[in-house]
Amino acid sequence: MIAEAQLASLLRREIVNIVAGAFFLFICFISLSVAAIRPKKTARILIWLGIWSGMYGAQELLWSEPVSASLPAALQAARPTLLVCFAYLIIVVATFAFLELTQGWLHWLLQVHLLADVAVAIAAITLFVVSGSPDPLLLYNQLLVASLLAVLLVTLSIPALSRRFLVVAQHRVLTIGTFLFAAQALWVNVARPFQITVPRIYSTLGFAIFLLSVGYTGVEIMVRDERRLFLLDDELAIARQLQFSILPERTPRIAGLEIAALYKPMSAVAGDFYDFLTTDERHVGFLVADVSGHGVPAALVASMIKVATQAANGCARDPAQVLGSVGSILNRNVHGQLVSAAYLWIDMAARTATYSAAGHPPLVRWRKSDGTFTRIESNGLIFGVNAASDYPVYNFPLRAGDRFL
Repeated sequence: MIAEAQLASLLRREIVNIVAGAFFLFICFISLSVAAIRPKKTARILIWLGIWSGMYGAQELLWSEPVSASLPAALQAARPTLLVCFAYLIIVVATFAFLELTQGWLHWLLQVHLLADVAVAIAAITLFVVSGSPDPLLLYNQLLVASLLAVLLVTLSIPALSRRFLVVAQHRVLTIGTFLFAAQALWVNVARPFQITVPRIYSTLGFAIFLLSVGYTGVEIMVRDERRLFLLDDELAIARQLQFSILPERTPRIAGLEIAALYKPMSAVAGDFYDFLTTDERHVGFLVADVSGHGVPAALVASMIKVATQAANGCARDPAQVLGSVGSILNRNVHGQLVSAAYLWIDMAARTATYSAAGHPPLVRWRKSDGTFTRIESNGLIFGVNAASDYPVYNFPLRAGDRFL
C-alpha cells in the first residue's frame, strides 16, 4: 500500500511533465506531417517548428522520473547528455524558425545570433562531455534566449519595424503569443528572488501559447504563398492562351509544298515565335524568332514580334526588308532583351528560295537528290542591340524532295 501511495503521489507530481511532453511531441508530429506534403520552401518554418516542439517535448519527458525509469538502459545512460543537448540546442532551432519570419537587417542580425547560439551550444556540450558539468555556460545561453525574445518583442511592438523586417503583414496572433510568453517568463524570474513558488504548468502553458502562435504564423505564410502560386498559375494559363493565340492556327496551303510546325515551349509561356507570310498559293514566307530569357517578359516581346511581322507583310518577298522592318520596331521597344530571327521566302513558281537571318542558328537543308545536309548561314546583327545592320540574303534553287528545318 505504501509503495502504491508513493507511486500515485509521484505520478501526480509528474503528470504535468508527461502531458506537456506528449502534447509537444504531438505538435511535432503534426508540423512535420504538414511540411512533408507541402513545397519545401514554404514549409521550412513548419519543419523547424516541429523540431523545436519535438525537442521541448522530449526534454519534458526526460525530466519526468516515471518516464525516465521506464526507458531502456542505454537511453537512461544517455539521459544527462540528451538533456544538456536539448537545453543548448533548442535556441538554435528556434533561431532557425525565426529566420523564416524575418527579412532585411533583422534577418542578418538573427544569422549573427545563430552563430553565437551554435558556438555556445558546441562549447557547452563539449565541456559537459569533458567535465560532466551541465551549467558552466547556462547563463550565456539564457542571455541569448532573452536577447532573441527582446528583439522579437521590439520588432512586433513597432509597426514600422514589423512592416519592414517581417515577412507577414498580419502578425496579431504572433504578437499576442509572444507577449503572453514574455509576461509569463518575466513573472517567473521576478517571483524567484521573493521565494514565490510558480507552478510549472504556467511555464508550460506560456511556451505552448508562444509555440502555437509561431505555428499559426507559419501556416499563414504557407497558405498565403500557395494562394499566390494559384493566382500565378491562373495568370500563366491566361498568358499561355494569349501566346498561342498569336501563333498561326493552321499551316498555309502552297501548291507543291508540304509544311509542318510543332510548338512545345519549355515553360508555360516562352519567347519562341513563328509565323507565315503568304501572298498567294505559290509563294510563302516563314519567320522564326527566339527571344532571350523565358517566362512572361519573353512572351510579351514575342507578341511585339507578331505586330512587327504584320507591318512587314508588304515586303514579304524580300527577307532583308522583312528583318530590317521587324528589327526597327523591336530595337525601339525590347529594352535590353535580345531577339534572334530567321526568314525564308519560297517561290514555288520560279522554284527558288531566299534566306536571311538576324543572329539566328543556321537553316538546315537536306537534298533528296544526293542525300546531303547543308547549313545555310546568312546573318546580320541580332535584334535589340540598337544598331543599324544589313541583312545579307542567300538565294538558291529548289529541287524536288528538298527539306528545310
